[in-house]
Amino acid sequence: MIKRSGYHGIPRWIYVIAAVGGLLMVLPLAAMLLRVNWPQFIPLITSESSLAALGLSLRTSAASTALCVVLGVPLALVLARGEFPGQRLLRSFVLLPLVLPPVVGGLALLYTFGRQGLLGKSLELAGIQIAFSTSAVVLAQTFVALPFLVVSLEGALRSAGSRYEAVAATLGARPTTVLRRVTLPLVLPGLASGAVLSFARSLGEFGATLTFAGSLEGITRTLPLEIYLQREVDADAAVALSLVLVAVAVAVVGLSYGRRRSSTPVEVQP
Repeated sequence: MIKRSGYHGIPRWIYVIAAVGGLLMVLPLAAMLLRVNWPQFIPLITSESSLAALGLSLRTSAASTALCVVLGVPLALVLARGEFPGQRLLRSFVLLPLVLPPVVGGLALLYTFGRQGLLGKSLELAGIQIAFSTSAVVLAQTFVALPFLVVSLEGALRSAGSRYEAVAATLGARPTTVLRRVTLPLVLPGLASGAVLSFARSLGEFGATLTFAGSLEGITRTLPLEIYLQREVDADAAVALSLVLVAVAVAVVGLSYGRRRSSTPVEVQP
């Protein structure tokens, strides 16, 4: 009887390079852990400005995630299922924030919604001011986080295929019914993962927020902005708040990965 050796098809030298890559990710976090002023950790992260920044970050990230879902689901459906001229160009523009420097995105938003911007002038006449407000923070976070949801959901839609939707349509179901009863339940794990990743990206957004919304305490100063400001005056507070942000991000990414694993069908062998 031949015993299986457990071969996975990965050369040993690949593990060496993977270890180097893992160390590149882990060592900076370990260095930050060693730098934390643990005796003063709780007072540092519970100061008035820190709590205000954390609360604002959580609220705006939740709002931007909801906006990503509202806008991203139709975009992903159109990109995955639709066929129309300019589809590739639309995909390129939707995914552009993934490679665009956040500061450039902030400038683009400022020139669109600022007081002298493309839409800002009309909004100003209507008594609506977006730039340098909490709404600007939500818009900036949505701008950088939306591609994460679209990529995740579009991939789930392509992997799922359209045969179940076609069957439902042949049985007389209307397109909206097919979307609600078949498509969305089928790709729900991908949608959940995309939403979680969008939340994590929104929580860590810095450049676009600073450029488009500024840094007003309690209004636009999110946790990343607070960390940047504390770095100049109190390094211990900056490190402690950075650790909080890392912990939240790790929990969010871990939740996303757990959802993906739990959604993987288990194949039962006879």
